[in-house]
Amino acid sequence: MDAFLHATQIVSQWAVPAIILSIILFAWARRVPMYESFVAGAREGFDIAVMIIPYLVAILSVIAVFRASGALEDAKTGLTWLLAHVGLGHHGDKLELLPMALIRPLSGSGAQGVMVDLMKHHGPDGFIGFAASVMQGSTETTFYVLTVYFGAVGVKKVRHTLPACLLADLAGILAAVFFASVFYRAVV
Repeated sequence: MDAFLHATQIVSQWAVPAIILSIILFAWARRVPMYESFVAGAREGFDIAVMIIPYLVAILSVIAVFRASGALEDAKTGLTWLLAHVGLGHHGDKLELLPMALIRPLSGSGAQGVMVDLMKHHGPDGFIGFAASVMQGSTETTFYVLTVYFGAVGVKKVRHTLPACLLADLAGILAAVFFASVFYRAVV
């Protein structure tokens, strides 16, 4: 088992450099002007970054107002009450993940702050820390992505995209809690 772990560690250390080297060698074999292509790509990336700044400022302002106004805490309180009244109140440890589930579609850094706070209170090796980590990797910052990318290409109406993305986030949250429960019990 130690040999397998050692081999896995070596492969994981060299995977990204090997991929980058293979891309460079492939481009060299095809006689692609690599430096010029890199500079052109960097220029386009900078132009896109400048173009999305207003959308970033808008979404970050909305998130700050949402958190500072206490709306996040109100939503947590309301959802906790609702879940308790539909028979899910006996899963009190899982309700600790509710702030993470609420903030994750809005802000990646906000969700990371909630995750760190959960780990400070419950420990990184406990179920809550484990589930919060899985949830962080299983969901997306939906409103951020829609604001930035749709704004960058000029899409004004999100129509079916927003409900589909929020449904995917809900599926990711539920799957994260389910699989964290399954794997946490298997590990402990």
